[in-house]
Amino acid sequence: MSEKITGAALIGNADIAREEQSFLAFNPSTGEMLEPAFRISSAEDAARASSLAAAAFQPYRHLPYTQRATFLRAIAEEIMTLGDDLISRAMQETGLPEARIKTERTRTCWQLELFARVVERGDWLDLRVDTAQPDRAPLPKSAFHLRQIPLGPVAVFGSSNFPLAFSVAGGDTSSALAAGCPVIVKGHPAHPGTGELVARAVRKAAIRTNMPEGVFSYLPGEVATGTELVKNPAIKAVGFTGSRAGGMALVNLAASRPEPIPVYAEMSSINPVLLFPEALKRRPADLAKGYVGSLTQGAGQFCTNPGLVFVIDGPELSPFLSALAAEIGDHEPAVMLTKNIYGAFERGRDALQHSPGVTTIGESQPPNGPNRGRAAVFRTDFATFTQNPDLEREVFGASSLIVVCQDVGELERALAYIEGQLTATLQLEAEDIPLARSLMPTLELKAGRILANEWPTGVEVTDAMVHGGPYPATSAGATTSVGTLAIRRFLRPVSYQSLPAALLPNELQGEALSAHPHLLDGVVKSPG
Repeated sequence: MSEKITGAALIGNADIAREEQSFLAFNPSTGEMLEPAFRISSAEDAARASSLAAAAFQPYRHLPYTQRATFLRAIAEEIMTLGDDLISRAMQETGLPEARIKTERTRTCWQLELFARVVERGDWLDLRVDTAQPDRAPLPKSAFHLRQIPLGPVAVFGSSNFPLAFSVAGGDTSSALAAGCPVIVKGHPAHPGTGELVARAVRKAAIRTNMPEGVFSYLPGEVATGTELVKNPAIKAVGFTGSRAGGMALVNLAASRPEPIPVYAEMSSINPVLLFPEALKRRPADLAKGYVGSLTQGAGQFCTNPGLVFVIDGPELSPFLSALAAEIGDHEPAVMLTKNIYGAFERGRDALQHSPGVTTIGESQPPNGPNRGRAAVFRTDFATFTQNPDLEREVFGASSLIVVCQDVGELERALAYIEGQLTATLQLEAEDIPLARSLMPTLELKAGRILANEWPTGVEVTDAMVHGGPYPATSAGATTSVGTLAIRRFLRPVSYQSLPAALLPNELQGEALSAHPHLLDGVVKSPG
């Protein structure tokens, strides 16, 4: 079913048409501007959307959980109903290939289905009961009940590099809605048509499932739009995926409010890969192929891109570097998402290339069109790396630095030196396990996800996934933006002490309590 893109803001059930203040989308593959013009949402738009979200919060959070789950599934259905119109527009606005967009659409819908099941199974409520002990000596013990409740309206910022899975109906939106929080999305200007199509699908699902108006709104716009949204007192949390500068600007803005609020920002990571000696010795060509494939996937525009590699110098290093130079030399540059991202990549890669103590291992083929970033891999040593903080800065795109350590001691000190990361990857054989085991305590403190003999690019949406990590990978290292644990960001615990049963939430009483997993006097109880 075809949807028309109008450039409007979608505030509750109303379309707010574009005005003179507007912007156009951009096709990075061709350099052409795309119609129609899109509204730059105003402070009044942010205030109206926030007011509606605040009014929707209480009725939405008290709906039966089955109805909340039905809403999430309806969003997925409406996204699929958009059909090829969504795929075509996303390809135009991002330069990403059809297969990638379709895969991302599938993941987006799967996330919604997964969070619908999370809502229904009820473990996110974290129900706990401690029964009273009036005869306990020397003091009686009161009765305590606990559950999690939603924070309130959430502002979500769409990301540039994932027009579907981390944007309008992506992981932040699906987990916030699952928690019982209305959502206002500040759309990313890199793909506003894609954003509007998905936003219309979300709104259709909300109307179809009788959600309160204001449970979802969509504001196209620029930096000022997001600023006004975060400043609004109705907003109780923020979800963000993007740069460190952008994420920290939101963190500081949210902290300066009369009522500070949490900002869950997934920001900056260079995702170190450790190539252990026996792995280098046995499979240099395979490692080179996997490394380049991971580095250049999606033009390197993944937050889990392997931007840093550690190796220990030895005879096994040379065959790997030779294979790596040949592998990357065969690569043809792909289109980057925007001209600004392309320009930033070119500047970052060139700065790295001309840094003292850094040499070039290899580059991809010259670009054959606009906004195509030339992939490159560089080499340096431990001393140079640890003495120049600029070498640890993320270059968003297909650029990576190999740090050659002289011995295990340098490798250990290098790992202790680096900042917090989303991932750390181990390429190893059985003989390398003792060394890897000795490094695990440090790696656990540095990364949110540790993987072996795979490559970090991409994330799986599962119960056990962590897409987060210590600062600056995220602004809240105890959380994840992917996987079912993401719902916890938008909840807080409330304890009820000695309340009459008539005042306790339904989930903490009788059959309703028995229907959910819960803790009773320290004993885990399963439903039923």
